[in-house]
Amino acid sequence: NGGILVTRPTTGEILAMVGSLDYFASPSGAFNVTTAQRQPGSSIKPLMYSLALERGYTAGTIIDDSAITFASAGGESYRPVNYDGRFHGKIPLRYALANSYNIPAVKVLSTVGVGNFVVHAQKMGISTWNDSSRFGLSLTLGGGEVTMVDMATAFSVFVNQGFRQELTGSIKIENQVGDSIFTARPSRTKVLNDGIAYIISDILADNVARGWAFGTNSSLEIPGYNKKDNWTIGYTPNFLTAVWVGNNDGTPMNPYLTSGITGAAPIWNRVMAYVLKNYSGGKARFEKPENVVEKKCYFGRTEYFIKGTENSVSCQAPTETPAPPGY
Repeated sequence: NGGILVTRPTTGEILAMVGSLDYFASPSGAFNVTTAQRQPGSSIKPLMYSLALERGYTAGTIIDDSAITFASAGGESYRPVNYDGRFHGKIPLRYALANSYNIPAVKVLSTVGVGNFVVHAQKMGISTWNDSSRFGLSLTLGGGEVTMVDMATAFSVFVNQGFRQELTGSIKIENQVGDSIFTARPSRTKVLNDGIAYIISDILADNVARGWAFGTNSSLEIPGYNKKDNWTIGYTPNFLTAVWVGNNDGTPMNPYLTSGITGAAPIWNRVMAYVLKNYSGGKARFEKPENVVEKKCYFGRTEYFIKGTENSVSCQAPTETPAPPGY
């Protein structure tokens, strides 16, 4: 099963909503997965890292991707692992997020706090995390159910310079004689520093940085533009597309489809490429806010920092860390 949502982030307009392949298909057709609760997997990591940037981390902060075990109140230990089953040593936050490594994400969440992350995600648009006591460190790996419409709202914060824009399925409704009986009114709330929104978007668009895990020619790259639940979410200043694939009844998928890069990403790529080709217009790039400064950093590349934090890291890459493919 699968679902797709296409929105215009700046206005909150829902341009396309596909809740299932075929409404009349039995037994799973009459189901709208875009409003159903599903585990978000690694697609939740950008929200968590945006909180980390609020709490003193930078895109250049070094995180040690090495083995670690967390003790829990119940007596059971939690030992996160990366999707590729390997450790990658000391890496900058940019590359930890771009390659979707699990261990760095869990380590960062352990320092910013699960409860703080729940509150932060709620501000960005996640409405299903009502009881933070249910969650642990696996929350940053997708351990808390969300809806696709909420994820589209949350990701639109990165598009809208830190403003949360509520989604709407109708802009205007008129009666049979042309009188307006409903007009959508923009509902925007500032929930994130605009510089942080810009930096997260820049990391997600960094095709070179994600080369370690995904290569530089994956379905996450559109030329000319920069296990149960399987997601891909991506956006430009004009359009946001979210795709989910899985089984509506929650049963596991075919193992071949347990990675977002092989399941949801090809669908996302086709939809987004079509939208960008046929409905162009508006801004093509994100504008750098005044509170963001540039500095040559790891591997000789330009890094972005919130003004005043640029000297908090040395920008000297750990000697044991090779440059990603594409350099």
